[in-house]
Amino acid sequence: MSQPVKAPPVSIEPAPLPKAARKEEPVLLRSQDARGVVTLTLNRPHAFNALSEAMLLALQRELDAIAHDESVRVIVLAAEGKAFCAGHDLKEMRAAPSLEYYEELFAQCANMMLAIQRLPVPVIARVQGIATAAGCQLVAMCDLAIASSIAKFAVSGVNLGLFCSAPGVALSRNILRKAAFEMLVTGEFISADEAKARGLINRVAEPDQLDAEVEKLVAKIVAKPRTAVAMGKEFFYGQAELSIAAAYESASQTMACNMMDQAALEGVQAFIEKRPPRWSKGGER
Repeated sequence: MSQPVKAPPVSIEPAPLPKAARKEEPVLLRSQDARGVVTLTLNRPHAFNALSEAMLLALQRELDAIAHDESVRVIVLAAEGKAFCAGHDLKEMRAAPSLEYYEELFAQCANMMLAIQRLPVPVIARVQGIATAAGCQLVAMCDLAIASSIAKFAVSGVNLGLFCSAPGVALSRNILRKAAFEMLVTGEFISADEAKARGLINRVAEPDQLDAEVEKLVAKIVAKPRTAVAMGKEFFYGQAELSIAAAYESASQTMACNMMDQAALEGVQAFIEKRPPRWSKGGER
């Protein structure tokens, strides 16, 4: 049996290190209101909020902390400046090329993206500007997304010779396969309206109404019991990987457990008594 022909090794010379960047700490801003709504804001506007190693670590730390904080009800992921997120920091990536470094970097990014999905609370992307490559992936991994009418979306790595494989995982789980593949092989931008039509985002708002539209969605979520939303989110993503029979089995178990929760018992009793349910902030009686 003939052996496969191996491509000759490619020699990559490190690019010159970038000049000292302006002070950019913190790369991530955090605020929380009395309702338990946490806003995480990407804070590298001069770099189009590219996902540097420091940004990835900061996001991971916040997501890990929130996962164990029962006072949190909703996360809004926002950004400073004109861009939402331009993907990975290419200057940082090019400064020290090695297979080991790239494997660790992309694994780190994947872990952060998965942490969003594993959180017990909904994450809403507030997209005020362009979202490209891993930035588009970030939007796709959020549970919900609201974009300004001037926002644009692309997975444009192919224009640089780098197929957006990791963003493609999230993209193909949000929009139809052929539409996702077209974006991946052309690198072309789509508008906010196109992104909504394809299922990448939920709503489009004029720039001056973006915060108001986000607040409408936030208010509807925090009005619901936290426990029900947490159970529902875990089930929603888990069942997508199952056969239909296994998905129904999981749904039945989840609903049975949900019905035994104080929030559901109060909600059903309130319906029977024709009154509003009396839920506390955390969703229990």
